[in-house]
Formats: sequence, structure tokens, C-alpha cells
Amino acid sequence: MTIDVLQAYCAPKPGVSWDTPFGPDVLVFRVAGKIFMLAPLDTPGTINLKCDPERAIDLRERYPGIIPGFHMNKQHWNTVDVTGSVPRKLLLELIDHSYELIRAGLPKKVREGLK
Repeated sequence: MTIDVLQAYCAPKPGVSWDTPFGPDVLVFRVAGKIFMLAPLDTPGTINLKCDPERAIDLRERYPGIIPGFHMNKQHWNTVDVTGSVPRKLLLELIDHSYELIRAGLPKKVREGLK
């Protein structure tokens, strides 16, 4: 899955933006300013996604392409292979899950403003 595909998939979600605050090598996707996905541009092929901790453990046991988040809180973040070892349907579901986790943690007024 390319950066262009990731951007096209995420763009319609309410409140989504992206930038490169850590330098030109990592594209950061946000909802209302809060990070829900990181995509390295210098080494494409993986993304970091937030995940429910119990689900993260299960996913890591079931899919070799899902590992603890690189340079992230490993309890809450996964690094996910986007080159084909993780089924596309699951990959899109995990992007949605990460987005929803972050969105749910936003203040009520901000969440309501995203509708």
C-alpha cells in the first residue's frame, strides 16, 4: 500500500490532516491534531498504528507482519507491514481502529465538531 493510497483512504475521515513534524522522512496522520498513524517515507513498507492493548497482543501472535510499534509505546502501538503480509481488509480495519481510538479520546466538544 503506497503513501498515496493511505492518504486517499484517510482523507475523507472527519478531522484528518497530515504533516511531517519529525522531518521529511515520516508522514504523520492526525485527527483533530492527535496522531493516529505514522508512515515512514524513507523506508516505505510499514506504518505505525495505535491499537487496543489486548488486541495488539493477539494480532502480533497471529500475523508476523504486525510487531510492537517501532519507536512507540509498545503496549499501545503496532508497526504493521503494508507490503502484503497483512491482508488488505485487516490493514484498512486497523487504520480505522487507530483513528477511532484517537477520536474517542478527544474532548466531547471536539468530537462533536468532527461530525
